[in-house]
Amino acid sequence: MARQVENPEIAFRLARAIVSDIALYNQDKVKEGIEKDTIFDLLEEDLQEGRDHFHNRVASSVENRDALYDRAIVDVLVKQQGGKFDSPIW
Repeated sequence: MARQVENPEIAFRLARAIVSDIALYNQDKVKEGIEKDTIFDLLEEDLQEGRDHFHNRVASSVENRDALYDRAIVDVLVKQQGGKFDSPIW
């Protein structure tokens, strides 16, 4: 197994890359999810797989490890993607 990331900044960049890949490979789900406010339901499995991958790559000693992944979800799915499609709430 490869050495785990211990730097929080690198861990956050990794989280953003993982979530960006999820958004890229699930563009239809992202569009539908934003338009219908169901994005977290539609991407639940993908986001969990991404979180599992993130946990495998990032040391558990990294402070607020899960918060880094959650922040990446907000940055990528809400801030970047949210304004691209019609949505009653975004």
